[in-house]
Amino acid sequence: MKIYPVILSGGAGTRLWPLSRAALPKQLLPVVADKTMLQDTALRLNGRAELMQPLIVCGNEHRFLVAEQLREINVKPLGILLEPEGRNTAPAVAAAAHYLKAIDDQAVMLVLPADHVISDTEAFYAAILRAAALVEHGALATFGIVPTAPETGYGYIKSGEPLPVGDNCFKVERFVEKPDRGTAEEFVKAGNYFWNSGMFLFRADGYLKELQQFQPEIANATADAVSKGYRDLDFCRLNEEAFAASPSDSIDYAVMERTRHAVVVPASIGWNDVGSWSALWEVQQHDENGNVCRGDVYLDGVKNSLVRAESRCVAVIGVDDVVVVETNDAVLVAHKSQVQRVKQVVDHLKCQDRTEHLHHTKVYRPWGCYEGIDIGERFQVKRITVNPGGKLSLQMHHHRAEHWIVVSGTAKVTCGDKVELLTENESTYIPIGMNHRLENPGKLPLHLIEVQSGSYLGEDDIVRFEDVYQRT
Repeated sequence: MKIYPVILSGGAGTRLWPLSRAALPKQLLPVVADKTMLQDTALRLNGRAELMQPLIVCGNEHRFLVAEQLREINVKPLGILLEPEGRNTAPAVAAAAHYLKAIDDQAVMLVLPADHVISDTEAFYAAILRAAALVEHGALATFGIVPTAPETGYGYIKSGEPLPVGDNCFKVERFVEKPDRGTAEEFVKAGNYFWNSGMFLFRADGYLKELQQFQPEIANATADAVSKGYRDLDFCRLNEEAFAASPSDSIDYAVMERTRHAVVVPASIGWNDVGSWSALWEVQQHDENGNVCRGDVYLDGVKNSLVRAESRCVAVIGVDDVVVVETNDAVLVAHKSQVQRVKQVVDHLKCQDRTEHLHHTKVYRPWGCYEGIDIGERFQVKRITVNPGGKLSLQMHHHRAEHWIVVSGTAKVTCGDKVELLTENESTYIPIGMNHRLENPGKLPLHLIEVQSGSYLGEDDIVRFEDVYQRT
């Protein structure tokens, strides 16, 4: 049996603000370990005979980051499907199912969120094989995590009668929404309730058949989006109009709670969805005082806390059970029991038309990245890094001029009809309205300082004439 992993990498991760943001969500960050969560998810699938190369489903705005992170770990994906907009998990999985079915009409899909922690990979793989035996008989399998505590932040799956096929596997009796504390305690005592992991194994055609029965609009719209999709560099873009016509729904509501073929495979695999700062504290190694620290951190009289410093020294004194997260432009301080309220901060930032929920001061682009250093009345200063071989678009600005000063590396600068090479400590000036381009022809990263001046300094004041990354 060939099993095709489908990694869903479309979430925004707002509950891990200020580290996770719309432009750089938690699955694309090294939240738990040195590698990003997407990289860890892809790597735990490596070296398994039954598992094919993964198919990634992500948003258009993350496509270059996803591709680069997979390249860094030498994982060549089967494909990267780009969602024009988020429509929840049922359409995302349906699009992947249509895509795989066109490749292999017997395809079995292993659906995995990109942002989960699984510490026992051998037990995880064993659970996949147990589920595969059920899928051969037409089942749609979900992995139920054996609960270790009465968690109120997870949905639950109640198991029904045991199955004649498979080891310790059951029919799904019902899905249960996130319970209160007392109900969760009863679930754990009962022994037949499992955390809903959001991971699935089923045949692509089996899922589509059930989806066609229960949510035909999703099935038809995603089929249309795939059939009318088109290649863009190394990506497969789903047709924008067709995908937008799909209703937004989760795979649980659309299919799993309605089908007669749902089964649950209990698994003890060291699983955590890292859905909050307190959850991240739980899955990381603690010091002798129960603290989890990362970055330039000083603690005195602190217990059972998570303190993370991204850009400067953070000192915490005489408090317990707190979360302190510092980034270049925001700081979060919360009691561990209140971290679910972080989403309210994000909502507040949206209502105030601020940008701290959208992106960091460092913004990644397919050619490298830039970082805001200073901003004031009619000026802005950025630190720009262009990767070897990287090339910005040929562009023009209506409202700003730019000064570029090379710090290290070699810059190839096009300004109007003039092309020149600049090296360390050399500079150039780009007037308002002048066509220009910046390239790194060297083998080392190019670092430069950009000083912008003008009446409007927004990123939308870019008119692109030519772009190797095919951005509009």
